[in-house]
Amino acid sequence: MIVPDWPAPPHVKSRMTTREGGVSGAPWTAFNLGDHVGDDMAHVAANRARLRQQLPSEPGWLKQIHSAKVVEAGAGVPEADASFTRQAGSVSVVLTADCLPVLFCDRAGSVVAAAHAGWRGLADGVLEATVAAMQVPSGEILAWMGAAIGPQVFEVGDEVRQAFVARHPEAAHAFIPHAPGKWLADIYQLARIRLNHVGVQAVYGGGRCTYTETDSFFSYRRDGVTGRMASLIWLE
Repeated sequence: MIVPDWPAPPHVKSRMTTREGGVSGAPWTAFNLGDHVGDDMAHVAANRARLRQQLPSEPGWLKQIHSAKVVEAGAGVPEADASFTRQAGSVSVVLTADCLPVLFCDRAGSVVAAAHAGWRGLADGVLEATVAAMQVPSGEILAWMGAAIGPQVFEVGDEVRQAFVARHPEAAHAFIPHAPGKWLADIYQLARIRLNHVGVQAVYGGGRCTYTETDSFFSYRRDGVTGRMASLIWLE
C-alpha cells in the first residue's frame, strides 16, 4: 500500500492500495477491489477481506457515478462520489483506475473525507462539495492527491478544456495542445486550482501516473477491462 506523505494529525490514518498482492487473475491482476468490473466476485471478496484486516471497520463503499454528490460514510452503498466522517473507526473510501482520488482531513483531525474526481466530477465541483460537507474552515483543511492518469497521457477533447476554463480562466495552463481538437490535461493542476479557489491551500501528493506505472496501478485508459484501487481514510 501507499502511505500518504502529508502532515495529517497522528490519529488520521490514510492509505491507497496498488494492484499488487491480491488473488484476482488477468486482466484484473491482482488486488482488484472493484465489484463492478467483471472480475470473479469470490476474488473481489477475498481481496476486500484482505484489505479489511488492516482497517478498523468495513469501508463505506460507494456506487460511484461521476457526480458531485457527497454522503456520510457507512450509510449503505449510496450513489455518490465522495464521503466524509467524524466518527472514529468509520472508513471513507473511493475506487479509481485513472480518475483522481483525493483524501481530506482538518488540522485538528475532527473530520476526514475521500473524493473520486474524474474530469466530469471535478468539473462539476465534487472537491468543492466535499470541502463544504466537512463543515470546517477551508484554511484548516489538508488534501492529499493519490495516483491518477498523468499529464503526459491524459488526452481530452475541446469540451473538457472548455468546461474548466469557463469556470476558472487560469485552468487553461493545465492543458497542452496535442492534436486538432485534442489536449493533454493535468488533472493534478486542475484539482489544485479548484481547491485553492475554495481556500484549501495545503495540497499534497500528485505526480504518480496510473497509465505508465503498469506494475503498480490499474488503468482504464490503458487496459479497458481492469481492476480498481482503493483510497481510504479514517479517524483512529
